[in-house]
Amino acid sequence: MDRNTFTGLFLIMIVLAGSFYFFKPSEAEIKKENERIAADSIKKATANKPAVTAPAATAIASTVDSAALNGPFGSNINGTDQTSVLENELLKLTLTNKGGKILSVQVKSQKTYDGKPVILFDGNENKFGLNLNIAGKIVNTNDLYFTAVKNGSSISMKANYSGDKYIEYLYDLKPNTSNVDFNINLNGLNQVVQGNTINLNWEATLLEQEKSGKKEQEHSAPYYKYVNENPDHLNVAKDKKEELKEGKIEWFSFKQHFFSAVLIPTVPFEKGDLEVKVSTEPGKIKWYGANMQLAFNQLSVQNYAMKFYFGTNKFSTLKAQGHEIEKQVDMGYWPLKYINRFIVLPVFNFLEGFGWNYGLIILILTIMLKVAMSPLTYKSYLSMAKMRILKPEMDVIKAKVGEDNPTLLQQEYLKLYKQVGVNPLGGCLPMLLQLPFVMAFFFFFPNLFELRGESFLWMKDLSTYDDFIKFGFTIPFIGDHLSLMCVLMTISTLIYTYFNNQISGASGQMKYIGYIMPIVFLGVLNSYPSGLNYYYFLANMLTFAQQFLIKSMVDDDKIHRTLQENKAKPVEKKKKSGFSAKLEDYMRQQQQSQIQQKKK
Repeated sequence: MDRNTFTGLFLIMIVLAGSFYFFKPSEAEIKKENERIAADSIKKATANKPAVTAPAATAIASTVDSAALNGPFGSNINGTDQTSVLENELLKLTLTNKGGKILSVQVKSQKTYDGKPVILFDGNENKFGLNLNIAGKIVNTNDLYFTAVKNGSSISMKANYSGDKYIEYLYDLKPNTSNVDFNINLNGLNQVVQGNTINLNWEATLLEQEKSGKKEQEHSAPYYKYVNENPDHLNVAKDKKEELKEGKIEWFSFKQHFFSAVLIPTVPFEKGDLEVKVSTEPGKIKWYGANMQLAFNQLSVQNYAMKFYFGTNKFSTLKAQGHEIEKQVDMGYWPLKYINRFIVLPVFNFLEGFGWNYGLIILILTIMLKVAMSPLTYKSYLSMAKMRILKPEMDVIKAKVGEDNPTLLQQEYLKLYKQVGVNPLGGCLPMLLQLPFVMAFFFFFPNLFELRGESFLWMKDLSTYDDFIKFGFTIPFIGDHLSLMCVLMTISTLIYTYFNNQISGASGQMKYIGYIMPIVFLGVLNSYPSGLNYYYFLANMLTFAQQFLIKSMVDDDKIHRTLQENKAKPVEKKKKSGFSAKLEDYMRQQQQSQIQQKKK
């Protein structure tokens, strides 16, 4: 054995010895494990002798039950599950005495994509209750059996601690509303509950409502609002848990794509945390969990007034709730959200008032936008026409200067632009000014509740994709279907690109780059709402009509004569703008640098 081998083996022995020493179980862990093994042995032994061990097991259980029954809320530990119903024109609430909670919520005026009732959440896996510190023990009211008493539009759920000491949950559903008034009364418990805060826990698994569960997950997240702050939300794409300790919490929401369950306390929560988990089970979208702290005063009776909102994410409906809840409808980033909220949405609501089909409303909305943007479209077309007419002269300059000196070539181009009075960016700037509106609609239509379930032509639902071809398998980049409206939008964009190249005189690589983006958008927008693709299709068709009209108004020969007249005029010396001076200085430096490199 050589020295290196011996050294290696010696170090391995040291590592192993150190591992046994540092990671050996403690005495408490050894004792706990021995107790577990003993318990398992007893369990196996008693399994083979049920007749003999049954009395002993019953005695043990009786001891445990007796101790629990004599503890806090002992009379509410055991019971039989019973349900009660509160119902009005908009909601149907099923409540259970187990935990005194809302077991399920049905939004009565709505249907799922496949025509079933919209149930936001349902089942005992959904939890709602208080965690109370009583005599050093945490009592979870979600495990107690309450006594339900219905009185008209309200239901009282009570759990007795002893005598006149009890917890009461009071639910009140008034006619024709999506709000449920909710009150927590801790009667006589001010000297029983320990601490200066109590914890409210709400957990719910939201069920799938839309055609595409994947898209529904992409638009679903828990939202919350600090007092005097804008609403915010957790990550929509992955599991996340976040502590809310930056201020008092005005409300929080379990939001999915087109529906929400919101809890609004009269007195804001002190602090809390929110958690979201993406569900992999069929028919389920996401699991949400919330733990909120309520201030507790041991010197007075504690009552907590709150309000639930169960319903649609229609912008106007949420806005009527107050508290800026409507801001959980994603209208895009700045400045897109302001374009959507203060321009597009009011116009859309105005057109909606005529009672037209939503496909017709989108058409009128697109026409109005195109008319408003027509001056910019005209300037863009005119600028591109000038550049096309100048192309022969630019080709002459290019042949004279050569392509090996791009800086000098650009300088000569700038001289030509200056002589004829053409702004090379004149065609781009008007298009850039229109771009925010094009992008704003990318957020507007996918989050517009009004389009949900509305049909037009062959499109059964403008809020989701129209899969006129279903593959039965997934194709990379495309998915498991092909949307007809998305295909029409792509074809119209390719045609638009072709004619745009004819107008601008694009050549070389620039001629073909424009054809790549429509193909990319085919894969991106194939699973987006047909209403969005319908808008883009209409925008392209109206642009064709605009360009045809402008082309009939623009005389290329007249433009050419004007450019030549400008070229013949003496160039007036005038002070250059700061940008022009810097640009020319930069080009001069680049040219000098290239000359120096050639000398080397």
